[in-house]
Amino acid sequence: MNYRVVAYILGWVLNIEAAFMLVPYLVSLIYGEQEKGMAFVWVMLGAAAVGTLMVIKKPKDTTFYLKEGFVTVALSWIMMSAVGALPFVINGDIPHYVDAFFETVSGFTTTGASILSDVEALARCSMFWRCFTHWIGGMGVLVFLLAIVPMAGGTHMNLMKAESPGPSVGKIVPKVKNNAIFLYSIYIVMTVVMVIFLLVGDMSLYDSICTAFGTAGTGGFGLYNDSFMSQSPYIQWVVTVFMILFGVNFGVYFLIATGKLKDAFKHEEARAYFAIIFVAAAIMFIDLRDVIKGTGEVLRHIFFQIGSIMTTTGFASVDFDQWPETSKTVLVLLMFIGACAGSTGGGIKVVRILILFKTFVKEIISFLHPRSVKKVKSEGKVVEHEILRATNVYFATFMFLFVGSILLISLEGKDMVTNFTAVAATINNIGPGLSLVGPTGNFGFFSDFSKLVLSFDMLAGRLELFPLLLLFCPSVWKPKKRLNV
Repeated sequence: MNYRVVAYILGWVLNIEAAFMLVPYLVSLIYGEQEKGMAFVWVMLGAAAVGTLMVIKKPKDTTFYLKEGFVTVALSWIMMSAVGALPFVINGDIPHYVDAFFETVSGFTTTGASILSDVEALARCSMFWRCFTHWIGGMGVLVFLLAIVPMAGGTHMNLMKAESPGPSVGKIVPKVKNNAIFLYSIYIVMTVVMVIFLLVGDMSLYDSICTAFGTAGTGGFGLYNDSFMSQSPYIQWVVTVFMILFGVNFGVYFLIATGKLKDAFKHEEARAYFAIIFVAAAIMFIDLRDVIKGTGEVLRHIFFQIGSIMTTTGFASVDFDQWPETSKTVLVLLMFIGACAGSTGGGIKVVRILILFKTFVKEIISFLHPRSVKKVKSEGKVVEHEILRATNVYFATFMFLFVGSILLISLEGKDMVTNFTAVAATINNIGPGLSLVGPTGNFGFFSDFSKLVLSFDMLAGRLELFPLLLLFCPSVWKPKKRLNV
């Protein structure tokens, strides 16, 4: 383990987070909340001081392997959450640190699960920081770091592999730094366009920006206690469209931007993603047509909730916990499928579901025709054995972690639906579940122990499990051996 280069990158992450905290402080000045806003100043100064000490001297040995990448990414996200929680505690909006940590982890991991029963009581600057963490975490702070800080090529790729969602990471453009710049350019443009559409719907600039942050990052922190239930149909449709768009693999947008429209429309994962959305909508329409009056009303709530759950955003336009069992079952299944790889959404990812299904079909055929040779293909290319193995291992690890987490939080004695969907909503980075953690509930009733378990699940889900799990492997922490010359 090259500790110096890991510390150097962590220092840059601290400096970036400190810079980001300047924004909620400016919000506090605009709304006359200087007293609350000073909490961000103190944390910002402390983070910047420590971060500067860590980066003031660049390490001579910049050797950086995938192991260092995984550890750096995991520690970065834990550190960001630990530091990002401090302003809530200092200004008194969330005085209990474990609660503040849970809320901040939920923000950065774009989960949207909350311990707050009255979000409208938060100061404007705290609310803004809460939503801003979604936007920061959506694309990833390490991806942002790659776009602005010059580092060795191996460092770039290993950091991106460790932080980016999906079974594999490819370069959209030849240089990884340009890749990061391109991704953030799309991210910023789409966020700004959404803000404009919300402003057209008479939403205030503050609400529009915060809503766009939560939608772009597919996070789901609402500004109001009823999430989007009281918003106009126009606002709900705008949010629905953009939730679904942010769940698409950003590689598709690159193809569109470069004029390769045919390739974009042929993108297998994107086509499967939209197919799942429309199939789920058809099933739920049949189930809900007699529950909700008006075809337009039914379709609006169906597509809003499908978009919200499948992209793991977590907004709510209605209390879907009151819907019939079939519709709730469909939503729970969508929790696990998630959005596309290379998007800001969470879940297992559509491409993994496709690979697992194709592997299943391949095995069935091999039983029927033992001598046949059939390869699993994705996007018209043969899927390498390494990716097949990684996908299977990921799914197995996911299930072990999922079951283990349910067992741990079940020690509190809550009902099975609450425990099951609480873990499903956190490990898949969704936010609301069913029963006590439904769209009108929150996670505040859990003990500190359960909140930490669920915080671990949120981080593990956002970082694709293994970066966080590697922290518990003793061999990872062995110092790098020096060669005697």
